[in-house]
Amino acid sequence: MAPMNTTHPRPVSSDQYRWLRRELADWQSDGIVDPATAHVISARYVDAGQRHRTFSLGRLLLLLGAGFVGIGLIWLVAANLDQLPPLLRFAVVALIWLGLLAASELLHPSRAAQGALRLMAALAFGATIFQAAQSLQVPAFSPGLIGLWAAGALVHAYAFRALMPLIVGVVTGVVWWIGQPLWDDGSVAGAVVGFGTAGVAAISLAVIHDRGLTRFGQVWRSVGAFLGMISLFIAAVPYTTTEGFHWSGWLIASLVAAVVIAGVALVVARGRARLEPLVAFGVLGVATLMVLWDTGTDTDSIGLVDWAHAAAGVIAFVALAVALVALGTLRDNPVLTVIAMGGLVIFTTFQSFAVFAAIVQGAWLFVVLGLVFLATGFLFDRARRGIAASLEDADTEGANR
Repeated sequence: MAPMNTTHPRPVSSDQYRWLRRELADWQSDGIVDPATAHVISARYVDAGQRHRTFSLGRLLLLLGAGFVGIGLIWLVAANLDQLPPLLRFAVVALIWLGLLAASELLHPSRAAQGALRLMAALAFGATIFQAAQSLQVPAFSPGLIGLWAAGALVHAYAFRALMPLIVGVVTGVVWWIGQPLWDDGSVAGAVVGFGTAGVAAISLAVIHDRGLTRFGQVWRSVGAFLGMISLFIAAVPYTTTEGFHWSGWLIASLVAAVVIAGVALVVARGRARLEPLVAFGVLGVATLMVLWDTGTDTDSIGLVDWAHAAAGVIAFVALAVALVALGTLRDNPVLTVIAMGGLVIFTTFQSFAVFAAIVQGAWLFVVLGLVFLATGFLFDRARRGIAASLEDADTEGANR
């Protein structure tokens, strides 16, 4: 009799799961294992990609409804709820938040309904923060309020291992991280540093989360990749300069925090995972050099220096996109591939019209741009297939040992 499987199912990629099912079928036909044993082996693994394919319309509607309700609460706060005195307004909003929090964690509804309630609770906490700020006459657009919102959402996420509050906390936390240093003295170069350091911190946190909270790590990794691409995008724009930039206390603090978090990631990571924080720092370094390389702001007169600046930006951006495609394949995270391809399309189109349109004009610009997309898409697809084949071969060799 086959032993019962008491371990928690291990998530594997869809390709790995299909390979296992094929092998088990062959083993049964060859008489190597009986059906009961094959069932026990199969039950030890779960298709990690299945949750993406079973994302139902009902769940989507629940999340959309939760989002609209949460945003509506914040809107009501912004409208001041003039019919009620300030203290009563705060009490009403706080009770709504506490009620949603209790319902999401104590009533144990379905998984989809719980996700919707958690999302509403995280958004309602933001409404509570803004309502308290109004009562205390704090400016409504202060980044510090966004930071408090992010902190509360992240506490909720990690206390209950809740994905929806994590997403709210990460988004608001990124807005605070970038907006706080730009609140008093904004500059384009400062935005590059803000996005770059946030990307380093997010990627490093993803590596740290791989030790146990894989789902959370996927969120941090996707956000970090997106932030890194934004940083490099802004830096590669021809008219991005250091004008008005200076190292404020907040920018220095963000750089120090990014270095510390990356250091922790390098300590706890193993193998090729250590490359991720290093690559994120490399992206920040390249973006900084692109900003320091000032070619002027006149795009009507394009010289060799402008061509070199644009070419360097394109090469760096393509290299980052290829790295994200490879990482997405290795980590079984298709969001990274979507970010890489979408960012490359937008960046190449922008650069073409901002720089190359002065040289290649009219319909020829679209022809050249289309050829670039075709060539890049072909190379990306070949690279993705090559990585996937290498991973499958490695898994096959490991299984045969």
